[in-house]
Amino acid sequence: MNARTSRALKPLPLPLWIQGAIEALIAAVISAMLVLIPLVVIWSGGGFAATGIDFIAGLGGQAWLAIHGVPLHLSLESGTTSDALLTATFWFLPWGLVLLPFFLGWRAGRRLARASYRDQIWQALAGGAVAYAAVGLGTSLLVPNAAVAINPAWGTLIPTAVMVLALLAGARREAGSWARLIGVDLADRIERLSQHSRWAGSYVWSVVRAGSVGLIASFGLAAALMAVQIGLHWADIAQVYQELNAGIWGGAVVTVAQLGIMPNLAMWTLAWTTGAGFSLGTGSVVAPLQTLVGPQPAVPVLTALPVGLEPAWSWLFLLLPVAGGFLAGWWLLRDGENHFDEWLSLKINRRWASLTLSTLALGVFVALATAALAILPFWLSTGSLGVGRLTGLGPTAWLASVMLGGLVGLGAMFGYLVSPAWEKYQYVVPEGWVDEDHEGDEDDEDGDVGEEPDAGGTSGRR
Repeated sequence: MNARTSRALKPLPLPLWIQGAIEALIAAVISAMLVLIPLVVIWSGGGFAATGIDFIAGLGGQAWLAIHGVPLHLSLESGTTSDALLTATFWFLPWGLVLLPFFLGWRAGRRLARASYRDQIWQALAGGAVAYAAVGLGTSLLVPNAAVAINPAWGTLIPTAVMVLALLAGARREAGSWARLIGVDLADRIERLSQHSRWAGSYVWSVVRAGSVGLIASFGLAAALMAVQIGLHWADIAQVYQELNAGIWGGAVVTVAQLGIMPNLAMWTLAWTTGAGFSLGTGSVVAPLQTLVGPQPAVPVLTALPVGLEPAWSWLFLLLPVAGGFLAGWWLLRDGENHFDEWLSLKINRRWASLTLSTLALGVFVALATAALAILPFWLSTGSLGVGRLTGLGPTAWLASVMLGGLVGLGAMFGYLVSPAWEKYQYVVPEGWVDEDHEGDEDDEDGDVGEEPDAGGTSGRR
């Protein structure tokens, strides 16, 4: 084979928008197969009564849209007459299940970032977004039936938004910085600002990150509390499994569905620890100081609800978000970007007054940052099954976020004041700042200082 023939057989690189479209289509197909395969297995084993494969395909498409957060409008027969219909909306975003397409998009974003030059990733993202939007639109037009209606606009936009976020997160992870990803050097732009602007920006960014630390720590403590509660009620959960008698594959589907909503339940537990509580349907309240629930569906994990706790001791669980805020205050001390405290210490001579004011301001700012960061996760954890009483599930987002922010802010103030007790700071004078021959001249009355180090010497900032 000559050189000319080998060059002719060499594959041509695909445009970035085509690569993005292919990666998005692969993610859509794999996520759809992960939804369809369990349904087909149950159907082949005699489940879903006397239905055809077309019904299973439509149900799989509806489930694929549902795990992306697309609302399904239900029209169910009510009563004995067929003309009596009950209309409702099913909308519930299972955080654990939406991780399936999100992870596939994240991996695709990393591969697209490796194939893109600097500031060209938008071409791959655009191709992937258009392809995933086409899949969402086609699915929302093909799978509706007499009982389930889907708005094509939501069926297109919501899955596309999920995939674009996943692609962008993966590309950012692979690029390592926004400068390499989009060609904008944020650090260089920050350096052009004035010193006071940089200090103010550093303080605001530290407060926002401290709020993130408080939110994540509080969520982790709430998840641990939920795990303990499930462990204590494991016998009741096993009994509900036996009463369901769903078989091997049916039990596996129930288990996967429960694992998919576990992050949602952890978020509900976090709302419970704030005192705001959550709802399990119309007229129900689950809170530390009040619990009122009616008949619940046969979902095994719901037997672990915190029912019957003594109100005299339930308020102690409100200390969990305070502990999360304590960790946020500790982190903020170690971050060392409390420039507002430094500014107050220069303006106010009495240290106790400046420290008090700066710590109070810190608690308020961390509380606001935590509440602002938590309101969206709280809202995304809510939903409606559209069946019977189960039309309002989860916490009231604004109330839970406000109460969480207040508790985290309180803990942040306490943590910032107490953590210096075990933190040890060592202030080391860098080489070259003080001439070694004049280190003992501090007490000289004339106030002479050491000579400047030679430019070509080995001393300097370290």
